[in-house]
Amino acid sequence: MNSKNLIQIKQFCVYHEIENTFITELHNYGLVKIIVLEEDEYLHPEQLPNVEKMIRLHYDLKINLEGIDVIANLLDKIEVLQQNLTATQNKLRLYEQHQIEE
Repeated sequence: MNSKNLIQIKQFCVYHEIENTFITELHNYGLVKIIVLEEDEYLHPEQLPNVEKMIRLHYDLKINLEGIDVIANLLDKIEVLQQNLTATQNKLRLYEQHQIEE
């Protein structure tokens, strides 16, 4: 894998003024995936919005890692429910249109 498109955790932590161990702990909770290349650790750019959200929850709102884990799981469930609701609404619209045409 090419490290060009990845975010080096050391640089990320310096930029956000946080400890590297915070990212490691997020990884231990299964909240982020760390990619190891040539003895350096990286994050995938797609994870940045979620990681930055977790940083704000922890450092600004003083939420511990267990709380962040619960919040992340609940947000994932809400997203799945919203997708299901949208799919159901789309099916209902198709059904209603079919009924009107008859």
